[in-house]
Amino acid sequence: MAKITLPTLLLLLLTAGCSNNSGHTPVTGSPAGQKPANEEQKRVMTSTSPAKFSGEHAFTLLTAQTAFGPRNPNSAGHRGCLSYLVSTLRGLADEVRTQEFTHTGYGGEQLRLTNIVASFRPKDPARILLCAHWDTRPRAEQDETRGRRNDPIPGANDGASGVAVLVEVAGLLKNVPPSIGVDIVLFDGEDYGKEGDHASYLLGSRYFAEHKGGDYIPRFGILLDMVGDKFLELPKERYSLRYAPDVVAMVWKTAASLGVQQFHDETGEEIMDDHLPLNEAGIQTIDIIDFNYPDPTNRYWHTHQDTPEHCSAESLEAVGSVIASVVYAQVP
Repeated sequence: MAKITLPTLLLLLLTAGCSNNSGHTPVTGSPAGQKPANEEQKRVMTSTSPAKFSGEHAFTLLTAQTAFGPRNPNSAGHRGCLSYLVSTLRGLADEVRTQEFTHTGYGGEQLRLTNIVASFRPKDPARILLCAHWDTRPRAEQDETRGRRNDPIPGANDGASGVAVLVEVAGLLKNVPPSIGVDIVLFDGEDYGKEGDHASYLLGSRYFAEHKGGDYIPRFGILLDMVGDKFLELPKERYSLRYAPDVVAMVWKTAASLGVQQFHDETGEEIMDDHLPLNEAGIQTIDIIDFNYPDPTNRYWHTHQDTPEHCSAESLEAVGSVIASVVYAQVP
């Protein structure tokens, strides 16, 4: 059984050279400049998957999550959204289970956390893993309004966007079953930690990696995070290139074949995200993320501006169409 230990994770994060920012923390820079909002940024509505991904419906799934308010651990929004996601996925997947666990937070607070695991063809030994985090940040330290920096964020892009894409993918898999097993895992507690406190981030993915079982070895994993930006630009995240270059190549080749131009053939930043514990546990996993939200000079990340109006159905459809095509391209 491959496990990730806290010292191993901390060593990994320290060797990454993380900056003072944490949680989706970039280490190396990307070229600055405003993202263009032009026709070249729009995806071609073509897909090789047997079921069409609906960006419009995915956007309703995004707003359904934000309607609960912030989903930071132990909040009313967290409890309400958990019930909603579990109920929704139970209507779609062959099997849904939850991983409930606790973590001692700041001031001794006992966090009640839950990973959600939705499986298709659960008995099939050939599997792939799709994942995102469903919690939201309990503070907004990047907000321009100092008086609101201790208030939890709405998390439309940072949390809800990746979940929305995966729940919509689950709907496709219900209607047109895949030819191999697929696990959709929604991680809790990804964004809890304060800046610089790496041990208090990635709580759900670390728990999943530690308890996955030695016989759980999916072919690969794909993490979605911050994929709803209206001005979506997706470079190749550096850790993904280091740990799973073949998976990166497969996904970006699929995007190119579909004419999805939001996937850029360039190297981006190193991001501390949920794919790190998975890679340490032996699951080759990439991170699809647009950290520059909406651009390097105007940031909604970890602010109260992370709202649905700054996300788009088009971006969700671009990512979802690629993910669906990758899934349906898998053969036993």
